[in-house]
Amino acid sequence: MTQRYLSKKLKYLALCLSGLATQAMAGGLYLYEIGTEDVGLANAGMAVRAQDASVIAFNPAGMTRLSGNQMSTGIQALYGDVEYKLDGSGALQGSSPGNVVGWFPGLSAFYSHSIDDRLKVGFAMYGNFGLGLHFGDWAGSSLVRDTTLMALTLQPSVAYKLNDQWSIGGGLGINYGYFSLKRDTAAGEEQSRDGDWAFNAKLGLMYEPATNTRFGLAYTSKTEYNYDVNTSVTLSYTIPIPNRPGVTLTKEFSVPIAATVNTPQQLIFSAFHQINPQWAVMGNLGWQDWSAYGDSTIWAGNRQLPSKDRLQDTWHVALGTQFQATSDLRMNTGIAYDSSFYKDQNNTSLTMPSGAAWRFGLGAQYQLNKASSLGAAFEYLAVESANVPSTLLSGNYETPRMAFFAANYSYKF
Repeated sequence: MTQRYLSKKLKYLALCLSGLATQAMAGGLYLYEIGTEDVGLANAGMAVRAQDASVIAFNPAGMTRLSGNQMSTGIQALYGDVEYKLDGSGALQGSSPGNVVGWFPGLSAFYSHSIDDRLKVGFAMYGNFGLGLHFGDWAGSSLVRDTTLMALTLQPSVAYKLNDQWSIGGGLGINYGYFSLKRDTAAGEEQSRDGDWAFNAKLGLMYEPATNTRFGLAYTSKTEYNYDVNTSVTLSYTIPIPNRPGVTLTKEFSVPIAATVNTPQQLIFSAFHQINPQWAVMGNLGWQDWSAYGDSTIWAGNRQLPSKDRLQDTWHVALGTQFQATSDLRMNTGIAYDSSFYKDQNNTSLTMPSGAAWRFGLGAQYQLNKASSLGAAFEYLAVESANVPSTLLSGNYETPRMAFFAANYSYKF
């Protein structure tokens, strides 16, 4: 198998599994939604719910609660209504791109294997990081027409139950990242693309003080991708200068994507409490270290424009409930909030639309028989507006919205 063939296959797989990680609009560029039951809970309790093998992706220690061998798969369809409108103050004038997201599919798979009652091993395949935007034919197509950053994670994991209360777990993230940039030139469409392998670690801890209560803490280390692509372009445009009408300037600009090649370290704390046989509540507190990275850098000629130091740490909170309607039917609902990784929503990046975001989830899980279950979930995501001050393409993302439709299947061997 040639390297080029392998690269094409990995690119396709990463695009499918990542489910379009335009979750730059909620807690940086991380995507919580990967087609699991957690979608219906707005991801509340994701690091400790441990009701199927998908817990590997969030906290490997949760595998110690899974009996025997278990498999879970998820499919997801995402629709994003993320419209960018030029405000007319930039040097490049013309049509706005409109909605830059639209529909995108996603897949995930998880497997947990019991060595014995205490020792578990597992494997996860999912995508939860990146950004994909389609600008199409618009005023700025000479700078960016399409930009895609996707990452596929393969995560072998292990967990061990120390005693009746404490469990530990860890996983190695084997991440394949793919970056692509398309734009129009005088010679036709130009595409720059590259892929890179990067590694990170996921460590988890679970504490069960009582049979109906448990807490989980998970840490994910940073990941840094290195792409060998040309992101600079030389443009000629006309700007108004007093007493010098119609002056044409030729300068070099770089597409602002620098911060997107880094994924920061993050912590997630989850709690779960079974109130009675019918009702359970769960929640999250989370943190992502986006302030550790400088923001994207733009160059005009040999002069660096002041666009750095726009990022700050993000915070996440979620609350969810489960209702056991019948012995076979479980209902889920949840709400979550993520802060913006921008310090100022009036100073954001064109290719990194983000803002404070609210999630609202609803779902159901049905036990088909003793071994298998099937679930469906829906989540609505409302995002804070973002203004993009740009010398060339000033505009705004007005109230972006996204919807996730997910289905999952689990089987116990």
